[in-house]
Amino acid sequence: MGIARSTYYDHPERPADATAIVEAMFAICDEFEFYGYRGVGAALWQQDIVVNHKKIRRLMREHDLRPRIRRRFIATTDSDHDGPIFPNLAKDIIPSGPNQL
Repeated sequence: MGIARSTYYDHPERPADATAIVEAMFAICDEFEFYGYRGVGAALWQQDIVVNHKKIRRLMREHDLRPRIRRRFIATTDSDHDGPIFPNLAKDIIPSGPNQL
């Protein structure tokens, strides 16, 4: 036939318009509110919408689709313990230079 064998396997992609991409991004961000541009890009990829990550970031910025930030657990001091509490021996000492305590 005069064409390469890989031509049979090459699927011609039609570029998706921006409105379809934004609608899909709104649906993804409503369902997964912690997704950033990488998560949204992976979800779009699963829906067979191939979009460059730069375009995803630009559209998310233009349409104010910011992910919610997860608050991390911050371990604080446990003052309610059964261990011994040692006295502060340096409470009355006022150091006048380094290495005095």
